[in-house]
Amino acid sequence: MATPLSARITVAAGALGLVTVVGNQLASPAADQALQRTSVLGSLLAVGLMLVGLLWTQVVPEAPQRANLQGRQGLVLASTLQESLRRELAWGSQMLLTATPAAVVAVLWKGEMVLQRGLLPEQEPAPSAFSAGSICERCLVKQAAIHLVDLRHYPGRAEFEPLLADLPSVLVQPIGSNGLLVLGGWSARCFSTSDQAWVKGWALKLKDEWSASAQQPLALDPATAAVM
Repeated sequence: MATPLSARITVAAGALGLVTVVGNQLASPAADQALQRTSVLGSLLAVGLMLVGLLWTQVVPEAPQRANLQGRQGLVLASTLQESLRRELAWGSQMLLTATPAAVVAVLWKGEMVLQRGLLPEQEPAPSAFSAGSICERCLVKQAAIHLVDLRHYPGRAEFEPLLADLPSVLVQPIGSNGLLVLGGWSARCFSTSDQAWVKGWALKLKDEWSASAQQPLALDPATAAVM
């Protein structure tokens, strides 16, 4: 949690004021009523300054630091999809990488990886060996997004290691009952409420695209995948 300079100065001024009031009260030779009332008021003002400084610290959270993720920039897109669906996947994934803090975007359909874009594992030219595990399966069953804001403290983080090593955060969004949209973030707590709304909206559009298409995506073959 970041502590801005103004908050530190406010807390220090309040603490100094409180110490001064207490010291003045102790050094007074007589218990004068006017002095006592002044000391109470001064103490309240000093404590108020310290509370303001503490609250100021709480409402200015430290920005999450971007992780030093290792990989190569690229695109892997299944060639077995209809052209309209390929264009939609290419456009939407680029928008997510541009408009959100996503480092990698992956789309799975019926258990097969049909799109992987952004920062990819080092191996060439196949996509990662990532597949739906217990967290992704729970997302499909519940038909609700799962946002893991800090994978360092989550015991199931190994499920996403094949997607990209050492991902700080992950957002998993269902695409109907057959697909998954998975985003790996550059830092912990990086996906905002608006990012999640954008991801949900695109997942609904992808569901409609697949429903309108008779295409049934096959397993992704490195020999027939498009790699950029």
